[in-house]
Amino acid sequence: PAPHSHYQWNPAPHSHFQWNPVPHSHYLNSRPLTTVRRPVRIGCASGFWGDTATSVPQLVYGGNLDFLVFDYLSEITMSLLAAAKAKSSNHGYVPDFVEVAMAPFIKDIHKRGIRVVCNAGGVNPHACAAALQGVIKKADLDVKIGVVTGDDLMLMKDLLKEAGITDMDSGNPFPASVQSMNAYIGARPISRALDLGADIVVTGRCIDSGIALGPLIHSFGWKQNDFDLLAAGSLAGHLIECGAQCTGGIFTDWHRVPDWDNIGFPVVECSSDGSFVLSKPPKTGGLVSFGTVAEQLVYEIGDPQRYQLPDVICDFSEVTLSEIPDIEGGAVRVQGARGLPPSDNYKVCATYLDGYRVTAVC
Repeated sequence: PAPHSHYQWNPAPHSHFQWNPVPHSHYLNSRPLTTVRRPVRIGCASGFWGDTATSVPQLVYGGNLDFLVFDYLSEITMSLLAAAKAKSSNHGYVPDFVEVAMAPFIKDIHKRGIRVVCNAGGVNPHACAAALQGVIKKADLDVKIGVVTGDDLMLMKDLLKEAGITDMDSGNPFPASVQSMNAYIGARPISRALDLGADIVVTGRCIDSGIALGPLIHSFGWKQNDFDLLAAGSLAGHLIECGAQCTGGIFTDWHRVPDWDNIGFPVVECSSDGSFVLSKPPKTGGLVSFGTVAEQLVYEIGDPQRYQLPDVICDFSEVTLSEIPDIEGGAVRVQGARGLPPSDNYKVCATYLDGYRVTAVC
């Protein structure tokens, strides 16, 4: 599959383009809707499909977590998953999440009361949930799965094409042969699934930082107009969404990063006021420093004063990063994010077939 294209879509009110993503859930009972004021700890075990499997036991046993989150979906990954689903209706999700991340550790995750949020559903989140349900049944556990849908726009493909949707960067016309088309939905459906009692939330294409923002909205009861708090939670998610990138994985001063073979995965300890501390589990490699966090902060955000997300427009221009001394492996306190109301646009990723690319490695 050829590289993806991005499209902007503005769902006009009271038209056939109106869209409201809602969580569909595999459970009936809900948990009490209480908010906590103690800090919430979130660890990210995956920055891409194919990330190391050592991250899960590291975070489960050494992270002291409330939430374990996984980000698998790059745009090219959506192409690969769309191609897999075209071959079999039971495919189209990330099997590694079910077979490698969850199956060996599901009992310990459940025992520790860790709740899980992932976008491993890809283009087939219900199939992912069904496979995961098999793992849960085999482990003889009572674990509730929430499935968030609403991102898949393939049924609206012809309508969007007729509406004149074009590539947001190049202005190219809508592709003739679209294989998948997904909107980057926000964190609210994730928080709602957690409100309703989900122990594991499986999404399709959501905004990467939403896998952390959703648990924070759920935990602290942040409202839709708490824009500074939503920006702060989005920043926490943004910093950890790429896994070990923020703990030295692609640090410019790579020679200062120790023990790459045991690199620590990130943990954020978030307070209800939006401030948080980023660290990693003890006795792990890697590095958390001003530099490693700062480089991840500016990664793929465009304008740092107007980083546009579905839940909030983030202003990171006044964010402060403060190293905390005498913590093994390093820790950085992050605060100062500001937020503005979001736009009425969603970014959409469409993948389409456009020949083949051959790479030779000698």
